[in-house]
Amino acid sequence: MSSILTNNGAMVALQTLKSINSNLSTTQSEISTGKRVASAKDNSAVWAISKVMEADVKGFKGISDSLNLGQSTVAVARQAAETTTELLTDIKGKIVAAQEENVDRDKIQADINALRDQINAVTGAAQFNGLNLLSNTDSTEGTGSINVLASLDRSSTGVAASDINVGKQDLGTSAAAAGTMGSDVSAGNGAAVGATAVFTTFDGIGASDDIVAGASFSVSATAFSGDDSGDAYDFNAAVVYVAREGDTFSDVMDQMVTRLNVAAAEAGLEVTFAENATTAGQIDFTNNYDEAITDGSTVEQSDNADLATMQSEADGTIGGGLEILAGFDVSTDDGAEAALVGIESLIQTSIDAAAAFGSAQGRIETQTNFVQGLTDALKSGIGTMVDADMEEASARLQALQVQQQLGVQALSIANQAPQQLLSLFR
Repeated sequence: MSSILTNNGAMVALQTLKSINSNLSTTQSEISTGKRVASAKDNSAVWAISKVMEADVKGFKGISDSLNLGQSTVAVARQAAETTTELLTDIKGKIVAAQEENVDRDKIQADINALRDQINAVTGAAQFNGLNLLSNTDSTEGTGSINVLASLDRSSTGVAASDINVGKQDLGTSAAAAGTMGSDVSAGNGAAVGATAVFTTFDGIGASDDIVAGASFSVSATAFSGDDSGDAYDFNAAVVYVAREGDTFSDVMDQMVTRLNVAAAEAGLEVTFAENATTAGQIDFTNNYDEAITDGSTVEQSDNADLATMQSEADGTIGGGLEILAGFDVSTDDGAEAALVGIESLIQTSIDAAAAFGSAQGRIETQTNFVQGLTDALKSGIGTMVDADMEEASARLQALQVQQQLGVQALSIANQAPQQLLSLFR
């Protein structure tokens, strides 16, 4: 049955043409945007995943900038620490030369002072964008290190930032100022020539306890009061160390031992202090006098002080990590000996600082390379999900254009069908 009111052929041709035009429009959109999933209506699940990953890529670009800044900051500090190590090595050479009596020690001391001033210049200039990792004199908790933003960690509970912690390494030469110290002095035991004696442990402080920045630690020692023919061997010293932020109990002990050995050398006393290898917080000392006491008496400690602490009161002004360098004076025999004892500790401090910065810089570089690779992988993953296959789209476009032409032709033929009914009325 033919009808001039309902043209089924035209309706079929029209629907087919609409479908072709829709597919053609989609293909043209893919070609123009380069994306197979350009909006949420194209594929909501894939679009949502791609947007989350794109946000992560943006975040990692910011992290890459942070890592580059951190790497530059640490590199400056490492270079300055290495230069300081070289300068301290030069100072050691001068101190060794001063051990000889037939030299001009005043001129050697002038050279040491000049090298010390150069160390101050190096450490003072070792800043990047206003941050100096070779200065750690602030007693505020958490200021002894910096955090370099290193990564974004995504989990089922959300996103968390992770950091690379870089500790400051103080190589300044400023002197510390201690607050009022208390001490608990007790009678010591006699120590014969060549014998070893022991200081008692820190009052109320253990190896696992936190060290408060600015806390003053003190060791008082009055030791070796004795003689063999009217010659007295006296040692009276009270050394103080003000803790820096980030110091551990072991750091405090090392500083105490160094200061005691320098003080003993300055006093001309042949005694060596060392941290007890088995008991944390305990300091041993050995009487190194090799001469005999002819009358049979012993060289004794008249008083052996407890290692007193004001750890609960952060009342000190923090000095520099190379603080004792300012006290070196090689113009006397005892001063030259004390400087030789102290310089080894300072060189080791600067070596440790340079090594710590080198390790941190290496880790930051590794993380930088990882973040760059991860960013590229994320971009590739996003592209796999949403980018259009241009070869396929091109072939599909040509096919759809042919289908469109055929659809138009079919619709034209279907629209002409009712005109054939006119012949029935002629």
